[in-house]
Amino acid sequence: MARSTDPNDPKGLIREAYNIEGIAMPECRSIFLDWALSLPDGVDQKQALAELHAAYSAQEADHPMTQVMTEGLQAAQAPTRRGGWRSRPR
Repeated sequence: MARSTDPNDPKGLIREAYNIEGIAMPECRSIFLDWALSLPDGVDQKQALAELHAAYSAQEADHPMTQVMTEGLQAAQAPTRRGGWRSRPR
């Protein structure tokens, strides 16, 4: 697999997922995880995901990778609860 020129998808994993005929959600989730873990240091994962989603979702709205990226964007925007001593009343 050739390296991608897209800084948001340096290994071309997301691009290749869209080229795999008959790919299903489980494979897309696995590819997405590999993409997330392989981003270089300094790349804003949320921003990269938003840009990739914008690039692919308009033309491939029904593709399972689009759905996986949509779920990823929703999870990134969900508020998280702080646990431990910081969440205890003082």
